[in-house]
Amino acid sequence: MLDQQRPQVQEINISQEMRTSFLDYAMSVIVSRALPDVRDGLKPVHRRILYAMHDLGMHSDKAYKKSARIVGEVIGKYHPHGDSAVYDAMVRMAQDFNFRYMLVDGHGNFGSVDGDAAAAMRYTEARMSKISMEILKDINKNTIDFAENYDGAEKEPVVLPARFPNLLVNGASGIAVGMATNIPPHQLGEVIDAVLAVSKNPEISIEELMENYIYGPDFPTGGEILGRSGIRQAFETGKGSITIRSKADIEEQANGKARIIVHEIPFQVNKARLIEKIAELVRDKKIDGITDLRDESDRDGLRVVIELRRDANPNVVLNNLFKQTALQTSFGINMLSLVKGQPKVLNLKQTLEYYLEHQREVIVRRTQFELDKAEARAHILEGLRVALDHLDEVIKLIRASKTTDIARDGLMERFGLSEKQSQAILDMRLQRLTGLEREKIENEYKEVMELIGELKAILADDEKVLEIIREELLDVKERFNDTRRTEILVGGTDFIEDEDLIPEETVVVSLTHKGYIKRLPATTYRAQRRGGRGIQGMGTNDEDFVEHLLSTSTHDTILFFTNKGKVYRTKGYEIPEFSRTAKGLPLVNVLQVEQDEWVNDMIAINEFVDDWYLFFTTRKGRSKRTSLQQFANIRKGGLRSINLNEDDELISVKLTDGEKNIMIGTKNGLLIRFDEQDVRQMGRTAAGVKGITLKDDDEVVSMEILNPGVEVLTVTSKGYGKRTPEQEYRVQNRGGKGILTCKLNERNGEVVAVKPVTGEEDLMIMTGQGVLIRMASDTISQTGRNTQGVRLIRLGEEEVVATVARVEKEIEEENDEEDETDVVAADSEDEVTTDDQE
Repeated sequence: MLDQQRPQVQEINISQEMRTSFLDYAMSVIVSRALPDVRDGLKPVHRRILYAMHDLGMHSDKAYKKSARIVGEVIGKYHPHGDSAVYDAMVRMAQDFNFRYMLVDGHGNFGSVDGDAAAAMRYTEARMSKISMEILKDINKNTIDFAENYDGAEKEPVVLPARFPNLLVNGASGIAVGMATNIPPHQLGEVIDAVLAVSKNPEISIEELMENYIYGPDFPTGGEILGRSGIRQAFETGKGSITIRSKADIEEQANGKARIIVHEIPFQVNKARLIEKIAELVRDKKIDGITDLRDESDRDGLRVVIELRRDANPNVVLNNLFKQTALQTSFGINMLSLVKGQPKVLNLKQTLEYYLEHQREVIVRRTQFELDKAEARAHILEGLRVALDHLDEVIKLIRASKTTDIARDGLMERFGLSEKQSQAILDMRLQRLTGLEREKIENEYKEVMELIGELKAILADDEKVLEIIREELLDVKERFNDTRRTEILVGGTDFIEDEDLIPEETVVVSLTHKGYIKRLPATTYRAQRRGGRGIQGMGTNDEDFVEHLLSTSTHDTILFFTNKGKVYRTKGYEIPEFSRTAKGLPLVNVLQVEQDEWVNDMIAINEFVDDWYLFFTTRKGRSKRTSLQQFANIRKGGLRSINLNEDDELISVKLTDGEKNIMIGTKNGLLIRFDEQDVRQMGRTAAGVKGITLKDDDEVVSMEILNPGVEVLTVTSKGYGKRTPEQEYRVQNRGGKGILTCKLNERNGEVVAVKPVTGEEDLMIMTGQGVLIRMASDTISQTGRNTQGVRLIRLGEEEVVATVARVEKEIEEENDEEDETDVVAADSEDEVTTDDQE
């Protein structure tokens, strides 16, 4: 007996139970709470709020009712959760800074963009907005399915008819279990036009939709979206990130000071916290130049005034504010919604297609509902016509019947009528027997039959269904469309380093031996004649000198190759710009180079492609060739570009197309020329093969590409140089000793650079003390391989040439006063030749 009274204990696997229970909970959150339905764009709580208001008759043309009444109705019938959750959801639907098109018309304090909470629900009132009426339109015409509520006592809609694409128009955000959605709002007219375009051309591409219809998100708070790449990615894949920037104007005041006026801020940014953040940055001196900060916002709009110091640059201050505050934010798009009860990430076209499919179903079900209603009415009218045609006999039969049931059965038997028709005849009033009423019945019957024909034609033709959808969408657009609030700035990216907003110009990037880098416009230097004294190009100390010069564009990617064989990258505009005489910025502030690492070559890349290569040469004469594409993705901390021996270092890297001649020049005046295909293509970290055989006291100083028809420019440390036709350098096999390119002695020093020139460029020659001269290459004398050259630049005592760079030719505007005496003629010593040395 005791055993029977004991509770039954069932052993279960707790791991399996936890897994099953959590999965049930997760699916409940996903389907019944956090994610919107792709058809009406509403989460369950929003759908229930609107349906409860509709059921209570709180339409847009009726009086406001207390919010507490609405919340109570929702909780009691449909949403068994906390009242604050329901009220907060309703409040958001009534805030013009949260919903692009408000679905609730609120009366009272419904919060502010400063983060102020709404008043208690007992104080506020609400009703449906005009546009939300379109979401529930025709809900009583069997357009959607109903399901039982949580206790089975009521029916609630599974989805609403949604006569406009609410998911895209108002967006949605929600966090489920293991997934989240964040769909931005869009402009109503644009979205409707896109739906119409898909209905007319199902094969339309997302690119066409972007170009002609939906240009991008449109936030209720306005602002500016920087660039379309994030929008395109989100529209094509369902996921992406966009950058939203405040709209601000710079006003010049009469006293000479400037001030910044902010009119619009990014979506979901708390204005009060934003102002607090700006004040905090000013207090901590992280932003300089701001003297006053005021919030002058009122019912007419947002207005934040930022007063600036007289000497402050307003553009610099504004850009710093964009960088360090929520005046500029990013919005992560994740277009996740429920499709037939399953969460799916949809692209733009799929979202429009699912909405269009929903509207097809709504129109078909509504048409079928109206057809059933019309056919039922036609059935009754047909019975009335029979009665009117046999009026005397009908009256006689009714009078002879003792009960209603006998009369009804008699009519059915005598005239072949249905029960409904017989009942309608019995219910007919005597006034329907007049001639005028008889005519009305005939006309009504004719109209109903025409309507039945039209409804059947609609159901039989999908194109007619689409035409009805188009007409009703255009009607919604005509009544509720407004202007776009968010401006899309083409070419924008994240912060002020926005490549498409930065003017493209030719610049000179200089890097010193001690690692100071800067850029400045190439037009800074006016071309002089050969032999000029030059102008001061950079301020340096006695121990530093300019080692590298690169003529490039602000939009190019610059690859930095170091002595350790590593490669770093940055954009031209990311290198700081300084004045002509400024030293520059330490390289460690631009690149993450190590303490004992320095840059030995810089290459400007416009685009990374597969069929281009980087050719490497080390100081010990080893060479290799690697595809440029292998350097497309370089992390911030750099990347290994070549493996080096302990006593070797990377000396030069050049960009090639795979079919060039390579020339390698040495300190002792030897040069080898060979086909780059003699060096096979290798991996990024390969060590390479022998490019030139060197003597013990020699080393490589230059490696360049040598094209047919050019000349070989040789520059020595004592400021001498010459041009020699490339035909004098025959093609040899890789790994040879090379041939003589310049006769060297104490007068001209060692070779510091060997470069190909065409005569159509300018040369910039920089000394170790920072003196720079710019000259046209065609002013340099052309001599043979084994000559000493002519003087290019007059050097002071202990001064030597450090580097040589080629830049675009500049037209000389005026003569230099020193030109009269700065040319040193090639004397007889310059023309002495020696035998070729292999």
